[in-house]
Amino acid sequence: MLFWLNELSDGGDFFNLFRYITFRAGGAFFTALIFGFIFGRPLINALRRKYSNGQPIREDGPAHHITTKSGTPTMGGLLILAALTLSTLLWARLDNIYVWMVLGVTVAFGLVGFADDWAKVSRNNTKGVSGKVRLAIGFLIAAVAGIVAVYAHPDELSAQLAMPVFKDVLINMGWFFVPFSMIVIVGSANAVNLTDGLDGLAIMPVMIAAGTLGVIAYAVGRVDFTEYLDVHYVPGTGELLVFTAGLIGGGLGFLWYNAPPAAVFMGDTGSLALGGALGAIAVATKHEIVLAIVGGLFVAEALSVIIQVLYFKSTGKRVFLMAPIHHHFEKKGWAEPQVVIRFWIISLILALIGLATLKLR
Repeated sequence: MLFWLNELSDGGDFFNLFRYITFRAGGAFFTALIFGFIFGRPLINALRRKYSNGQPIREDGPAHHITTKSGTPTMGGLLILAALTLSTLLWARLDNIYVWMVLGVTVAFGLVGFADDWAKVSRNNTKGVSGKVRLAIGFLIAAVAGIVAVYAHPDELSAQLAMPVFKDVLINMGWFFVPFSMIVIVGSANAVNLTDGLDGLAIMPVMIAAGTLGVIAYAVGRVDFTEYLDVHYVPGTGELLVFTAGLIGGGLGFLWYNAPPAAVFMGDTGSLALGGALGAIAVATKHEIVLAIVGGLFVAEALSVIIQVLYFKSTGKRVFLMAPIHHHFEKKGWAEPQVVIRFWIISLILALIGLATLKLR
């Protein structure tokens, strides 16, 4: 919205700054960060008053979680969503289709997560909205986003799958691109959801992945950068840097209260929304495969659950001491901060590898 202040400029004054994506991204970051600092504590207090029992803790999880995490309020993802939405609406260009596509996916998945969190805390058990219902709604949201992407992308890229490193390769998926987009977005949302099991574990890798995808979005949205990097030009995606900056600002504001020992959990409200956002950005920028690298930690968490379930059903035995894999390392004796910080390091390494694909050929 503030972008339109540039019309007050004569070309060399303060208002001219609003033309620049990088300036507005900085504004979005600080807006979301300050929002998180101001409203974090009031939100936590409100959640404690409304749901005094906090998030129900799974009995089949690590035993010490029952004593250390019981009573901690959930739905803290509302703080991130509010900060992110406000900063995006203020600082992004609202005539950009990709901004609305990604923001729409984020808010819609956030509403699904909120319904799930509310069902859990109101019943005081770990059973929320049916998994089948959540998946069905998630696929519907992702289908709309996939269709929007098909029509929003330039004709030469529409319904095409771009390959990292092999940058001349485009795979024409036709309308199969929509189901593919659905898998990317829903898979990303649920992978982040599975990762959100320890204090601070999910939010930092999400911010790292979002920052990486924001840089990619800015690069592929500039024709001069795409010519230098030899990647496909997707006009308009640069504006998503504003969105990711707001996500990082809101994420840091949330992390202030989510750092061990957490005063609040993001819940499905946050994890589904943020995971869906990462998937939608990857689809918008034609970097779906790079998302699997940048978000490799989320992929590993999801795969650990899939492997554990399939192997247990076929043999009656377990591959991991407990899944998702962060619980496996807890069972092996790693302290919670060790697991969290080491996983952050892995996320940062994977993000750098993902960025390197921009120049590799």
